[in-house]
Formats: sequence, C-alpha cells, structure tokens
Amino acid sequence: MPATELVVTSFGKVGDKELLVPTGQQGSTFAHVQDWVTEKLKAKTQVKDISTSVLVKGIKQWSVFEEKSGSKTIRTVFKIT
Repeated sequence: MPATELVVTSFGKVGDKELLVPTGQQGSTFAHVQDWVTEKLKAKTQVKDISTSVLVKGIKQWSVFEEKSGSKTIRTVFKIT
C-alpha cells in the first residue's frame, strides 16, 4: 500500500481529535509507510504513531507520526492509497 507524505495545517479540534487539512502539497512517496519508519529507526530517531488522535479532512486512510527534534515536535502525515 503506497504512502504519500502530505503537508497539512491544523484547524483546531473536533471532539477530542485534532483536525488536519491537507494544503495540496505532497512530499515523498514510499512503497509502504513502514519503509519511512524503518529509515527513522535506522537513524536512531524515535517516532510515535498518533493516527488515532487526529482526523485528516478528505483522506480515507492516513497515518500520522510524531517525532522530537530538539524542543520542537514534528508531525509527518501520510496518505495511504
């Protein structure tokens, strides 16, 4: 199942979940989201799957990961096709 990285913007909360809206820009495409996770783990970067705590508008299947970079938190959103 191919996974395409998306650029998103947060639009607040819906219930207890954060609503993310794609901006239209797409990033890298991976044969499977696990390929991206494997790259991060090889680089000794801890990633956490937070897919159940967010909603992505207009996307039926998604996967969202969070990682720490210094004092910043980086979210990476994938559209699963």
